[in-house]
Amino acid sequence: MVFLQASSCFKLKAFISSFNLTAAQHKLLCSATQIIASSFLASSMFCVCVFPAVDSWMTASSSSARQLSARQLSHFLVCIKSSGSVFTALLIYVDDLIIASNCIQEVQSVKAYLHNAFSIKDLGVLKYFLGLEVARSSKGISLCQRKYSLDLLKDTGFIEAKPVSTPMINSKRLSKGDGEALPDNFLYRKLIGKLLYLCVTRPDLSYAVQQLSQFLDCPTSTHLTAVHRVLRYVKAAPGKGLFFSSESNLHLQAFSDSDWATCPDTRRSISGYCVFLGTSLVSWRSKKQTTVSRSSSEAEYRALAALTCELQWMQYLLTDLRHKTSMPSTIYCDNLSAISLAHNPVLHERSKHIAIDCHLIREKIAAGVIKLLPVTTDNQLADCLTKALPPSCFNHSISKLGLIDLYDPV
Repeated sequence: MVFLQASSCFKLKAFISSFNLTAAQHKLLCSATQIIASSFLASSMFCVCVFPAVDSWMTASSSSARQLSARQLSHFLVCIKSSGSVFTALLIYVDDLIIASNCIQEVQSVKAYLHNAFSIKDLGVLKYFLGLEVARSSKGISLCQRKYSLDLLKDTGFIEAKPVSTPMINSKRLSKGDGEALPDNFLYRKLIGKLLYLCVTRPDLSYAVQQLSQFLDCPTSTHLTAVHRVLRYVKAAPGKGLFFSSESNLHLQAFSDSDWATCPDTRRSISGYCVFLGTSLVSWRSKKQTTVSRSSSEAEYRALAALTCELQWMQYLLTDLRHKTSMPSTIYCDNLSAISLAHNPVLHERSKHIAIDCHLIREKIAAGVIKLLPVTTDNQLADCLTKALPPSCFNHSISKLGLIDLYDPV
């Protein structure tokens, strides 16, 4: 979604009146965008892409890519072309296209070919794409959604609201029985949908939005008040977003955490992780686990298993993009029992029911894909993705995630 140096953005005029985007495509858009943006800073180029499920467009795009000798990655139209030291990547999202390369002649050639195949409009160097604002400097790239945030605040009447320092109150946990049921849940669902897209560049909102997304079927006045607090938090810094350093290395390191049995309705645990490519945050997640964990160690271990799969996928992605990371990737966990369980080849009684997760993590450790290291709770960067924190702890946690606000006058 962003690119450097030899790059151009197109608007394809002819096409696509409707499309359906799955949850898996949204996930790929969020995480792949950030990992590719960070990884290609060193070589002055990067791109990412997710595609609509439109057969005619997929057929036409794939055919054009093949004629350009480009290779399509997996089932999404992520097309790359490599010839010697020249690398070119294409991103297509519905009727928007981005091309990125380290060779301006190759960019011009692709542009000419696409112009003959489709009616396109060159929008120049990318500064705004799908609600994302891109700012570049010699130090790196900033990615934010300030205009999207301000439009959201205007539409909801919170543009002049009093800001707050945290998205959620840490002294109370939300449940389905709180408050009175709303007569119409359309507004609540609409707000949650918009906040979900804002999480593309705002990991500090992930836990709050994840919690509030649980009540879409029957939201109450209490839940709507909690959504309003999130909007007031956005009001405090609408220009806050991610920063990808140009001096970042290509080593993957991650933090895994969980909050055991904290859901008052189901007693399921919350998993959270954040992944860094060097010093740049490229992926994060806050999600309720699918089953009830019988201990905090089990909850932590399930979070580790999810993170292990994410790291393996990122390694494959970087390989496709001709960037090999130093192995193994490092995972930091603040639960010593979970770390011991991962290194112990003997299945204890307490771990028989999570044998699949045990084998997965141990296999990746033995293969040199990941390495588990302990970390103190104070240095656990994924803490803000698993629970609501008081202002001081929350600000301390998100300050280490690499979030900046270019519009902050300080």
